[in-house]
Amino acid sequence: MGTGGRRAAAVRRGQLSADNGRRRMKGGMGPPDEKKTIEDVAREPEDRYLELLDGVMVEKASPDIGHSMAQGAITGLLQPAYGRKDGRGGGPGGWWILLELDISLGRHDWVRPDLAGYRRDKHPSIPKTRPLPLAPDWVCEVVSESNASRDTVQKVRLYHRSGVGHYWLVDPARRTLTVLRHQPDGYQLVLSATVGERVRAEPFEAVELAVSDLFEDTG
Repeated sequence: MGTGGRRAAAVRRGQLSADNGRRRMKGGMGPPDEKKTIEDVAREPEDRYLELLDGVMVEKASPDIGHSMAQGAITGLLQPAYGRKDGRGGGPGGWWILLELDISLGRHDWVRPDLAGYRRDKHPSIPKTRPLPLAPDWVCEVVSESNASRDTVQKVRLYHRSGVGHYWLVDPARRTLTVLRHQPDGYQLVLSATVGERVRAEPFEAVELAVSDLFEDTG
């Protein structure tokens, strides 16, 4: 079985190792042996859609219509229920729900996740710095064909290493939701669902979601 097959099998078993095959990415900017830093990214124009993964600067693909609409749908579902200090939005509240925030996860890692969440009890306020040097409690990436390997391989390892408690992968092409929970030795697969199902997805299990609503008008 090839490397890709072994990774897929690990996901199906419910465990993704954070240490499995940490390799440098190819196709980045600059010499392959020269690690870039968050200071290098900060010097780039802000309108460049850049991320830094293990010292390699990469362009994050511009979202297509399916990606953009899924991102908006997820925000519309979570923000009213969770993105307030209290529960006035029909849910328990208690979270900061933020879109495309520049976050540093170490000197050689700068990400801009599609959505990120911080628990307000842990973070009463969010510093207005760029990048924000604070690992989220939850991250959601909307998977695009052009960056699928980054979201499902490199960022799985990076977010686990950085202590991100939950990682959602939302795939508009396959119309699926995957939920990973942080465990000491890797992410555990706790939910895999598709349209037609209703789920309580950690860490937002207080409110039931219809998976189809994540992909409103996308297919």
